[in-house]
Amino acid sequence: MDTPDFPAIFKPVAANMGKAFDALRVRKDVKWAYLSPAANFVANGPRTGKYTAGGEELLVNSKGESRISYADYAIATIDEAESGKHIQA
Repeated sequence: MDTPDFPAIFKPVAANMGKAFDALRVRKDVKWAYLSPAANFVANGPRTGKYTAGGEELLVNSKGESRISYADYAIATIDEAESGKHIQA
């Protein structure tokens, strides 16, 4: 959200989600994992069963696109809940 080309319409949501993430980072009394969708969150996109998990940087594909369908985001969420690979991250 700190880049010049970040859409102004999404800045309030991004800023508030950033605050929520910062609040989670200091919690030691609960297990949490923070999932953030790609820049382009495609509501009616197909379920491919593929997604890339990363850290705190925006991930892009070989075409420079950052996108995920709701269906694949749901899969990523369930996979994380089941695996617990990113607890406290």
